Amino acid sequence: MNTRAARGFTLLEVLVALVIVGTALGAGLRAIGSLAQNSAGLRASMMATWSAENRLVQIRLNREFPEVGKRNFDCVQGDLNLTCQEEVLVSPNPLLRRVEVSVYDKAAPERRILKLVQLVLRR
Repeated sequence: MNTRAARGFTLLEVLVALVIVGTALGAGLRAIGSLAQNSAGLRASMMATWSAENRLVQIRLNREFPEVGKRNFDCVQGDLNLTCQEEVLVSPNPLLRRVEVSVYDKAAPERRILKLVQLVLRR
C-alpha cells in the first residue's frame, strides 16, 4: 500500500492553485476598478446635465430673450466644480435664438462633459 499519496498536495499542485486564484483575483480587481471609474463618469455627466438644464429652465421661466454672445459662469453641483459656457446664436428666424450651454470640468477645462441646446422664442 502506498501511504505517500494520501498525505496531501504536492508543491506543484499548490503553486498551480495559487496561480489560478491570483489570476481570478486580478481580474476581479480590474473589473471593480472599471466599475468605479464608470460610476464617477456617470455621476459627473448627471451633475453636468443638471447644471445645463438649470440655466435653460431659468431662461424659460424668466422669459428671457438673451443677447447674442458667449459667457462663462460657475455652475457648481455638489462637490463638483463645473464651469458652464453659454453661447447665444442668431437663427434664420428673427423670433428665435439658439442657446447652447456647454459644461466643463474646472479641473480639466479642455474636457467638455456635455452640451445642451435650446431654441428661445421672443415674446
